[in-house]
Amino acid sequence: MSGTQRHTEPLDVHLIAVREGAAGPEVLLSRRAGDVYAPGCWHLVSGHLDGPWEDMVTALVREAREESGVVIDPADVRAAVTVHHRAPAGGARIGVFFEVTRWEGTPEVMEHHVCDAMGWFSFDALPEPMVAYCRAGLDGYRAGARMAVHFQEPDDPIAYDQSVDRLVLVPEPDARGAVPAQAVRAFAEQAVGRITAWTDVSWAREESRVWRARGAEGGEWYVKIHQNDRFHQREVAALRSWVSGLGAAAPRLVAADPTLRAVVLTAVGGRTLHGAVHPPEQQRLIFHRIGQLAAAIHHSAPPRPAADGLPLGKLERHLAGALPHLAPGDEKFIRATADSAAGLAPLQTVSTHGDFQLRNLRWDESAGALYVIDFERSEEGPAVRDFVRLSDAWHGRPDLFQAVMDGYGRPFTPEEEAQLTVLSVLDAISGISYGAVHGDPELVERGLRTLARLRTEQRFDPAPPTMRSSTLTYTARDEWEQHYGEGKGWRRLGEREQQLLAEHAPVPEGGGRALDVGCGTGELAAHLAGVGYTVDAVDFTDGAIARAREEHAAVEGVRWLQLDIERDDPAPLREEGYDLIPAAGVPVREGPRPDRSRAGRAAARRWRARRHHPGRREHAGGAARDRPG
Repeated sequence: MSGTQRHTEPLDVHLIAVREGAAGPEVLLSRRAGDVYAPGCWHLVSGHLDGPWEDMVTALVREAREESGVVIDPADVRAAVTVHHRAPAGGARIGVFFEVTRWEGTPEVMEHHVCDAMGWFSFDALPEPMVAYCRAGLDGYRAGARMAVHFQEPDDPIAYDQSVDRLVLVPEPDARGAVPAQAVRAFAEQAVGRITAWTDVSWAREESRVWRARGAEGGEWYVKIHQNDRFHQREVAALRSWVSGLGAAAPRLVAADPTLRAVVLTAVGGRTLHGAVHPPEQQRLIFHRIGQLAAAIHHSAPPRPAADGLPLGKLERHLAGALPHLAPGDEKFIRATADSAAGLAPLQTVSTHGDFQLRNLRWDESAGALYVIDFERSEEGPAVRDFVRLSDAWHGRPDLFQAVMDGYGRPFTPEEEAQLTVLSVLDAISGISYGAVHGDPELVERGLRTLARLRTEQRFDPAPPTMRSSTLTYTARDEWEQHYGEGKGWRRLGEREQQLLAEHAPVPEGGGRALDVGCGTGELAAHLAGVGYTVDAVDFTDGAIARAREEHAAVEGVRWLQLDIERDDPAPLREEGYDLIPAAGVPVREGPRPDRSRAGRAAARRWRARRHHPGRREHAGGAARDRPG
């Protein structure tokens, strides 16, 4: 202390009364009038302590009643922000701003000699002129700060003027805070002007630092700090080149600082598709748009010559980290898949997003528009790279997969399918390893789910060949009952088979009828129902039908019928016939089911003769359930 007497400053209390309006939150303001400080300017309901006997919450409750007529319960008062203010004339004071969202009564002007108007205003459309001190408190409150300094200079106006805004937010200690560090805030404001509200929208991961920033004039941007130089360089390079070709479907780069590893981006609309729930028809529309957006990304620049090989260099390190979490047989499957990569021909490279998944896709339902964000993993690679993480979203939904392919404009080639499998396995073990170390259970679970799905689709069984082949020769009903009773089945319907069905057996306009003979556990029948057929699924074993009903309980449009198609009365089947009868047992690999093959073809002949339906097709597509697994 430099003097003989301690310096003291007045303490003000300010009411931030907030209600929900038609266009969002609104704040109560009053206009000062008469012989007062800043007449004609808008201000919050506010006042001073009456004396040392009055605490600041009691003072706020009293001032609110005296100025606006509302009654506030002290228990409903919430601390908002504290502002150390100095006026242009030099006097300083401490302003304590409180948020209140509940009260009794309707606010109205009670002190007409010092106030001539009172009303509710959107935070995005605050009235002018407004006392700069009041505006500093509101901006600090909207930014999520707990404390701020607002020292005006002698020539500054009393009313708020953006060009001489003196507000400085004081960050909280050791916080992933509501506001970024001062250097990042300064960088962002140099790019877009004064920012009055910061919202932390980071993922709950240490390396994710993203804020939504709202400007003094209502604009909105995103400010992002990358976790390393490589990610910063990738995102900036993509935004400065091919991303611009996506137009309004992607953000624009406003500014970049390599030292801070920070970028300022324009905001895009919509809500994230991560965890979103939509009706099936809208889901198919969204996934069709996803396919179109993927095509736009991959055609944003001419393709380049094929790259050398697949990224297997980190396999052993990632596998070591993932190994404690893997299921029996997973390691053998992973190594067998990696070994298969040696025989794959390299694919042309294109611009890829690198993290193309629902988390980074946003859907604006009102505009029917899709947006993509987060390009920090963008690099050149095979186009199929962008479907690695997205494939988890269509698993079990062949209609969504087909919607993506329709939007993309073409199916995967066999070479792309093979690379997709390898890349998916590598991504799965990378995610498991990283998630286990960094405490990210979602990454671990997604990786395990991917491996289980791929093993099923690839018919991979770690048992010796003699054990696998022992079930391929039986044909009697009791043998099949035992097969299904032991939980055995057939490999899932593959994506290539789904494509073949879509190409050669499209659903007739208005829907069609299909007969699935020897349906097994119902994978093909469920797929046909999912794309629009009404299906009669027939099998001569009770065990198969029981499991089909259980495993596809949520599927609509399928009748599960226990029936021997060659011997039983066909009365339960549709008298009007069928548009499609898949020839379920056509040999595709070793061990076909000859009795079922004959049954499928016999069924087609019998219903062709007895119940002719114009345009009916017999599709010999080799149903996936007839490939043992």
